[in-house]
Amino acid sequence: MSASLPSAPRPRRSGLLQSLANIRRDEWMAVAVAAAFFFCVLTALMLLRPVRDALGMSRGMDAVRWLFVGTAVVTLAVNPLFAWLVARLRRFPLLGTTYGFFVACLVGFWALLQFAPGAIGETSGQVFYVWFSVFNLFATMVFWALLVERFNGDQGKRLFAPISVGGTLGAIAGPWLTAQLVAPLGTPALLLVAGGFLLAALALAWWLLRLLPDRSGVPRAERDAPVGGSAWAGLRAVFRSPYLSGIAGYVLLMTVMATFIYFTRLQMVAGVADDVDTRAAVLANIDMWTQVAVLALQLTLTGRIIQRFGLGVALAVLPLATAIGFVGLAIYGSFVVLVLLEAANRAVQRGITRPAREALFTALGREDAYKAKAFIDTFVYRGGDVLGAQVEGALGRLGFALGGLVGVVVPLAFAWTALGLWLGRAHAQRTTPDAPLLMSPPAASPRRSVGAAATTPQQEPTP
Repeated sequence: MSASLPSAPRPRRSGLLQSLANIRRDEWMAVAVAAAFFFCVLTALMLLRPVRDALGMSRGMDAVRWLFVGTAVVTLAVNPLFAWLVARLRRFPLLGTTYGFFVACLVGFWALLQFAPGAIGETSGQVFYVWFSVFNLFATMVFWALLVERFNGDQGKRLFAPISVGGTLGAIAGPWLTAQLVAPLGTPALLLVAGGFLLAALALAWWLLRLLPDRSGVPRAERDAPVGGSAWAGLRAVFRSPYLSGIAGYVLLMTVMATFIYFTRLQMVAGVADDVDTRAAVLANIDMWTQVAVLALQLTLTGRIIQRFGLGVALAVLPLATAIGFVGLAIYGSFVVLVLLEAANRAVQRGITRPAREALFTALGREDAYKAKAFIDTFVYRGGDVLGAQVEGALGRLGFALGGLVGVVVPLAFAWTALGLWLGRAHAQRTTPDAPLLMSPPAASPRRSVGAAATTPQQEPTP
């Protein structure tokens, strides 16, 4: 880092934005556009998720566990195709291809529901479940990959939390829109509404791509060029890098725990409701109130925890909260406690852990930011779903039920906590302490660009 950088003038900060989050005056437009982008993506996803869960439960819990396996297989098959597109397409065509494909699928499902309702059955419901689960991961992964590339490590710690508020508002708006629109428009129309939000997200992505390169001082042709490389580069990078392997392990443990909660929820919901519409309504209400808790966390604690205590502590909060919640559920065993556990788990995961976890990727190069991240956020994530579903099912068949599940959760939570703390230290070692500001004009001395180029890998730590 140049010696002249510390004395360079820092951008002024706006009072209102600074009171809510550590956003500098020259960053607010990028934060607002990124938050609106995330709002549209999460609104589209949450419009449809209660329907997916209700359809998945129609053939029982064992069928849902096998749907997890099918989702993991499809996700693994799609990963090389996505990496191939990353290697060959410029940034906006890549985004357009990804979101355009999902919009086309939504139109196809709408046409099937609208013009051939007699063809809809359990099999088509399972196909939609698997498709939506893959769509859910890739839609959010592409969003975060773009942010990881454009923001540096310092900005990731400061800005990802307020940007996540946009996604939380979308996650609240989605179930609300489902409840408001399903009666007057019908279920098929919800697919088109979700597609419209994805198209709006694509327009905002174009705006974000135009905004950030222009203000970072890096030529657009250089920043938006195809990444290149092999379609399997991301998978190889995860197994070769202790840092990436650590992130993968953290995600794996996180999804195993989330799957334990998911199946516990489905079993309790199945006990209080026996038809698809009622189950969908109950699940939608849980989702909505959970997102309200997420929003409260994001507006009050997230940014402060990350900035004051660092990424390691922020990553350790979720495993500790999950372990405490499962112990409480084992003691009381009520539906109310389950809702509180899931709300707390999701609130911490999305309000604190997700921004911290995404900030870990700001220490990576462009290729890893897309390819390795895609492998971790999709296949490793779904692999954790499969592992968690099978472990939960095996414990249930052995008669251990919730007590046996707690015996698995608590030891895993301690390992998960230690891994989160290590990742926080590893990120600090891999990034330059005084990272340059995102959108400040270049000073007389050379500065690095946003995203991966704004960080300097240090010696690879060993877990």
